[in-house]
Amino acid sequence: MSKVGGTLDLASGLGGKIEKDDVLSAVDKYEKYHVCYGGNEEERKSNYTDMVNKYYDLVTSFYEYGWGESFHFAPRWKGESLRESIKRHEHFLALQLGLKAGQKVLDVGCGIGGPLREIARFSSTSVTGLNNNEYQISRGKVLNRVAGLDQTCDFVKADFMKMPFPDNSFDAVYAIEATCHAPDAVGCYKEIYRVLKPGQCFAAYEWCMTDAYDPNNEEHQQIKAEIELGNGLPDIRLTSQCLDAIKKAGFEVVWEKDLAVDSPVPWYLPMDASHFSLSSFRLSAVGRFFTKNMVAALEKIGIAPKGSQRVQAFLEKAAEGLLAGGKKEIFTAMYFFVARKPLSESE
Repeated sequence: MSKVGGTLDLASGLGGKIEKDDVLSAVDKYEKYHVCYGGNEEERKSNYTDMVNKYYDLVTSFYEYGWGESFHFAPRWKGESLRESIKRHEHFLALQLGLKAGQKVLDVGCGIGGPLREIARFSSTSVTGLNNNEYQISRGKVLNRVAGLDQTCDFVKADFMKMPFPDNSFDAVYAIEATCHAPDAVGCYKEIYRVLKPGQCFAAYEWCMTDAYDPNNEEHQQIKAEIELGNGLPDIRLTSQCLDAIKKAGFEVVWEKDLAVDSPVPWYLPMDASHFSLSSFRLSAVGRFFTKNMVAALEKIGIAPKGSQRVQAFLEKAAEGLLAGGKKEIFTAMYFFVARKPLSESE
């Protein structure tokens, strides 16, 4: 993607399916869900569908501009580029699930389908992406056609708390930094359990607070609030709460680990002001500063809708919160688990 092409794509996509004149009011409503603007956790949980949909309408173009097609972090080896690490992260998940050619796989909270396409090509499987955001699905369908995967991979618009699939539909299920949006982890995992075939596995990368998080520490509270605001989250669970939820949903935990613990290169490095890389320039502090000024200019001349600068501003807050949370080791984007659905209820 050229710089000019990327800029035009960013400008044309800002606001997603929200009408251009309605973007500013959508930003207002989204911000008011969050602690930084007087909101509270219960309100976010009870209105999570509206909150998350507004979030992804507002931010998807920024994500695609900065990340490409896969909106997630990854542990990295020294000498490995961000894009290489992201692909390896997706291949690792496919290998952990033991995916085989021809299997039916579900991607819960699939974004615009970057991981879906990569995993489908890597494993020769048919992957269905579940997403409740119309704009992301429309982008994903276009990208599937470009990749030549529109006959084997598809998208379904639905809430992952109420999936429109029969019981025991899929050979494997995965989620990449997506089920953190669920207002109730147990309820979400139970739906995944229901649609997964007996004896098969569910694997996920989760965003979590670690055991080092102190809910009584004001700095820790502020970091958590910034991450929630900048990423459309009703709350951020502890790793132990995620593990407990997966067990309560009926799964057997095969293994689990915070992959951030022994990553040679920190997952948050692209956002660190002390780090500069041409390969991930748009995610760097310098790149984000460039984007901030570009968006201000596009909004001023009327190409980008009013409110675009505020979206960029809360995404910048998110980057600051993620960086601080990662450095202080109170937050991880790398909590990984593989869980198995028993062959029978009595197993």
